[in-house]
Amino acid sequence: MAEVIILPSPTAAGSLVADEIVRLVQRRPDAVLGLATGSTPLPVYKALVPRLQGVDVSQVRGFALDEYVGLPEGDPESYRAVIEREVVRPLGLDPARIQVPKGSLDGIEHAGEDYERALTEAGGVDIQLLGIGTDGHIGFNEPGSSFASLTRVKTLTEQTREDNARFFPSIDDVPVHCITQGLGTIMRARHLVLLAFGAGKADAVAGAVEGAVTASLPGSAVQLHPHATVIVDEAAASSLRFADYYRYAFANKPAWQGL
Repeated sequence: MAEVIILPSPTAAGSLVADEIVRLVQRRPDAVLGLATGSTPLPVYKALVPRLQGVDVSQVRGFALDEYVGLPEGDPESYRAVIEREVVRPLGLDPARIQVPKGSLDGIEHAGEDYERALTEAGGVDIQLLGIGTDGHIGFNEPGSSFASLTRVKTLTEQTREDNARFFPSIDDVPVHCITQGLGTIMRARHLVLLAFGAGKADAVAGAVEGAVTASLPGSAVQLHPHATVIVDEAAASSLRFADYYRYAFANKPAWQGL
């Protein structure tokens, strides 16, 4: 079962995860970070900015979880642009060491295999940041995704397109297809850190960590990972049956364990 940590706010969660990432980079200067987009990981990236001052990040590598398919090159809502804007520049990372799945239509038929090869050649992801959708998806692995799936092109559900429409002029501008790391790809990361904030995520979180392990709720795959940490605020924890135990366990956790 994943470790579940309940904190008072997204800011507190961001600080906790940022401290873990800094320790990783100090221990392994060429660490491989698994980068998520959307609003959920922003507290982590914000907390990292002051913490990485004076830390050598010139060798840090990163792989994004996913990308839209078919957006024009340079589109500000492409995940390549988002990662550059929210992660690479603020943290002072080397853009050449940060990879995003290629969502251009030219070569899309083998883009998944190319990304899998790049991940393997990098030695795999050390710490993978994840959010979870209201329908339980992680990355763009919608309900029904195979636990063995690898990086591939997927069709987004209407719910996901509606959730992401806030970033576009209208829902009609949200791409229908994406390229995403598969659940099997994500599960190869050495440490998974799933973040969720707000009451809207409460049912998805409860299903992912306390419900049945099922492809109908892709986030439940974290239960099968040997080192998974789920960090939520009080609102996102509101449907958890064992919330009191999670609070007790974290309050009494040995400091040397880290996350």
